Amino acid sequence: MSRGTIGVPPFPVDYRASGVLLHVTSLPSPYGIGDFGPTALSWIDRLEQAGQASWQALPLGPTGYGNSPYQSLSSFARNALLISPDWLIEDEFLDAKDCAHDPFPAATVDYDAITLFKHRLLEKCWKNFRAGVRSDLRPAYQHFCQNQSHWLDDYALFLALKTRFGNAHYLEWPRDLVERKPVALERARRQLAGQIARASFVQFLLFRQAERMKEHAHSRGLRLIGDLPFFVSADSSDVWASPELFLLDEQRRPLFVAGVPPDYFSAQGQLWGNPLYNWNSLRVSGYRWWIDRLSSLLSHVDIIRLDHFRAFSAAWHVPAGAQTAQSGNWAVGPGVEFLRSMEKELGDLPLIAEDLGTITPEVYALRDQFQLPGMRVLQFAFDGHSDNPYLPENFVTNTVVYTGTHDNPTTRGWFEGLRHDEQEGIWKYVRGRGAKSGDMARALLEVAWSSVGMLTIAPMQDVLNLGGEARMNVPGRPEGNWCWRCTDDMLSDSAFEWLRDLTKNANRSRVLITVQ
Repeated sequence: MSRGTIGVPPFPVDYRASGVLLHVTSLPSPYGIGDFGPTALSWIDRLEQAGQASWQALPLGPTGYGNSPYQSLSSFARNALLISPDWLIEDEFLDAKDCAHDPFPAATVDYDAITLFKHRLLEKCWKNFRAGVRSDLRPAYQHFCQNQSHWLDDYALFLALKTRFGNAHYLEWPRDLVERKPVALERARRQLAGQIARASFVQFLLFRQAERMKEHAHSRGLRLIGDLPFFVSADSSDVWASPELFLLDEQRRPLFVAGVPPDYFSAQGQLWGNPLYNWNSLRVSGYRWWIDRLSSLLSHVDIIRLDHFRAFSAAWHVPAGAQTAQSGNWAVGPGVEFLRSMEKELGDLPLIAEDLGTITPEVYALRDQFQLPGMRVLQFAFDGHSDNPYLPENFVTNTVVYTGTHDNPTTRGWFEGLRHDEQEGIWKYVRGRGAKSGDMARALLEVAWSSVGMLTIAPMQDVLNLGGEARMNVPGRPEGNWCWRCTDDMLSDSAFEWLRDLTKNANRSRVLITVQ
């Protein structure tokens, strides 16, 4: 895929704009979870009216353990739960009565109930398609399967096998399938042909709907900012289909797993459990798998927030079986060579470097060599040190400024958890930088929007001044994350009017960019 077909160019010189962070699942919807349908388009319209330039979402892949978008079953596939029943009705694959359901919770995602509901709808769509409904789409479906075969064939088979074996980790499958013996794979493809074709059809529908969403964003002059996890899930089609790309033992179990040493989020560090890359193997192929991975996401977004950017310089390798991340060691990553390969293929790199956590001068140098914007989070700014890089007076222009991220508490929840003297000190600081709002969430938005950072982004929870009940994720907590949703009542006109006025007064009014 050439750079010209991917999307808009990277941030231009003198760019100054703003946007909102809200995952697709958190959009209002009558179907229990946000999706790629009409509510996403309405959301884009609201952002345009509020003068915003960007919408940032979390990873779009099919979720695995804990419903985390950062533990996806595939680096290339899209999450079937994000499919829009409304567009399926419009496409004549379903009737409105097919989508009748018991009431879903309005402000949270019940993943178990939604999974059953969406899978029932998709089974009906597949049945109708096989029966001849929308036969005009059959050439497009076949073209999609051919064009995406480099990942789709293995993913569809992986998904069918997961179903056959009760969703067990792929290492628990029969050994000839774990080791991908050709005879075993061919036998499975014959036996599971129907399920494989269905999985491919679902991805065809998802890519079609995601493309429609992106086209609508471009028609409104908005950029979509996606999020790419650096690592992949240990139980994914990526590892099963391409074991040579990862550091695995003879039984195809990870030799090391990913994590980070003790930091702001966790005193014992974070043990993520993802397998580590075999960079020597990836280098031999010219990093083709990574190029394909980036290109796949760039077909649906314009800019990628590259999670855990510091791992390109060095990653924390924890011996498999360790109970905490404290026993790990830093191992050198591919660095300059990798990014040059990406630049050669993609042109100017459409990346935001997530450079949070334990960062060394080498990481900053790598980021700056390729002129990638880094991230600054205001919630991290108030440790009392004047050289804190998250204080606005220490920002550089080539920066994306956040009040908080999906891993942080909401700003209101964070502030309410501080001591009284800490709160007084922060109020003194933000008033000194011109903040007028009477609540801390909007005060931090005012500080972010007035900063020199070229792009500012706030979680919608902060725009709405929501408390701890609206937190998206607590790192290290295995359950209860990724469930928060907006309701229609929350998305009041007054909130967007306030955001529009803030954006205009901060000289961040939306920069219109023509998209080919």
